[in-house]
Amino acid sequence: MTDPARIRNFSIVAHIDHGKSTLADRLIQLTGTVAERDMKEQMLDSMDIERERGITIKANTVRIEYPAKDGHTYTLNLIDTPGHVDFAYEVSRSMRAVEGSLLVVDASQGVEAQTLANVYQAIDAGHEIVPVLNKIDLPAAEPDRVKAQIEDVIGLDASDAIPISAKSGLGIPDVLEAIVTRLPAPKGDRTAPLTAMLVDSWYDAYLGVVVMIRVMDGVVRKGDRIRMMQTGAIYGIDRLAVLKPAMQDIGELGPGEIGVFTASIKQVRDTRVGDTITHEKGGTDTPLPGFKPSVPVVFCGLFPVDAAEFEDLRDAIEKLALNDASFTSEMETSAALGFGFRCGFLGLLHLEVVRERLEREFDIDLITTAPSVVYHIHMRDGTVRELHNPADMPDLTYVDHIEEPRIQATILVPDEYLGDVLKLCQDRRGIQEQLTYAGNRAMVVYDLPLNEVVFDFYDRLKSVTKGYASFDYHLTGYREDHLVKMQVLVNEEPVDALSMMVHRDRAESRGRVMCEKLKDLIPRHMFKIPIQAAIGGRVIARETISAMRKDVTAKCYGGDITRKKKLLEKQKAGKKKMRQFGKVEIPQEAFINALKMDS
Repeated sequence: MTDPARIRNFSIVAHIDHGKSTLADRLIQLTGTVAERDMKEQMLDSMDIERERGITIKANTVRIEYPAKDGHTYTLNLIDTPGHVDFAYEVSRSMRAVEGSLLVVDASQGVEAQTLANVYQAIDAGHEIVPVLNKIDLPAAEPDRVKAQIEDVIGLDASDAIPISAKSGLGIPDVLEAIVTRLPAPKGDRTAPLTAMLVDSWYDAYLGVVVMIRVMDGVVRKGDRIRMMQTGAIYGIDRLAVLKPAMQDIGELGPGEIGVFTASIKQVRDTRVGDTITHEKGGTDTPLPGFKPSVPVVFCGLFPVDAAEFEDLRDAIEKLALNDASFTSEMETSAALGFGFRCGFLGLLHLEVVRERLEREFDIDLITTAPSVVYHIHMRDGTVRELHNPADMPDLTYVDHIEEPRIQATILVPDEYLGDVLKLCQDRRGIQEQLTYAGNRAMVVYDLPLNEVVFDFYDRLKSVTKGYASFDYHLTGYREDHLVKMQVLVNEEPVDALSMMVHRDRAESRGRVMCEKLKDLIPRHMFKIPIQAAIGGRVIARETISAMRKDVTAKCYGGDITRKKKLLEKQKAGKKKMRQFGKVEIPQEAFINALKMDS
């Protein structure tokens, strides 16, 4: 049993690559939480894909024992959060479980877009914040400039920011002291009914679902019968433990402590993040203020390249969903691609990570259709439908208007690239909301349609700014706009996998690009093939793949011209008949390449 006054719960917030995970490694190493021989880089990033890309995807926790200078030993619970925009909901739930944050800022890069977003979440959650300047040993480090920037942009007092180098271990003891002296202890009543918050849950092949909780009031012990307030489900606790990254069994958890339990729960879906856990008998009646469940923002179809692998894909998606409650899927069929799944993701990086995990962990080759967002379709009879897949668009005569999701994007960019960024946002139908300066960097806030951002906005932004811009966004709501469904017809047959929702003003250029691409990608047949982009019954772009021909007049030498004409007419009739009955084979590579929009 730990005295709440000797507990400190904190998270580390920062932009991508500013050194969160490295700082966590040093804190673990200095306090001897993990034996020296077991230490490795990015100790808390357990997935292969996290290690390869050098990013954190899942928020992870570790319990550290620290003997402070005042002679007492403190228990520090650290939650290492992701810095990437797609995993912001991971950050928001971690924030509610702790009382303070270390704000890590790279002393050479300064404040970035994601730093702002994550700090504001910490401030909203009422955190005490300790600024830490990392990478102080780099030749390019400018600690004074960055301190001034923290004060100007975020409005935090940075006069006593701690200078460190997480890589070399410089200044880490000061960080540990600051955690103990500057962050508040958790409050909580040991005698009150049990109130615990469900912070996270994941699937373990041996233990079933492992649930991470933060105890607010009361005590939870091994063997207790507990109730989840949102679902009403009742479980018996089999095992109670704390994470030192590995599980270490413990008899009870008191107020302010963070730990994990297993209770023979079969699916991660049964445990809702943000739920309140209490005792089955004599528990609390008032749930904790929960936070919003994650809502998928981007949808796309996943199809196996080899149709025989559909069952394997279904198993793989079910197993992946066990571990990632924010990923949704439902079955769909496509005339061109066969059976597959329509899946919902939190953003493009999430989509990429899930796709890579499916391909790598389950060894399935996938085709992904063009990503699309959720539209609200207001019908003439007053009902509202959600449209996830452009192929399901209802008949326009029944549609009153269509609304698309809008986002507020914050972009931080060095001054010299500002013009290119403004042009890019203008091209994507953006509305500029504000433009301010912090030192020599501009901060632009734009209102953009999510549909335009989903395609390749991030890649374009990185290329026009040589990688110096940072970008963060959040959904603001829906707004009506002039949107149409564009279909692609090959040999006058619509190809459903290539249909997409576009803005009316953009449709022709997008259609033309699509047709030109397909012309290069579809092989020639014995008859000519028209490729058309159409809105409703109106064709807006067309390309034609010419037919392969046999020279039927080769055997005519001399004689009357009518003999040649007769043979050519006969050939023409044959081609026409062939085109009526012929099937156009579109190779899988054509789909994959046509769906990569570059321009």
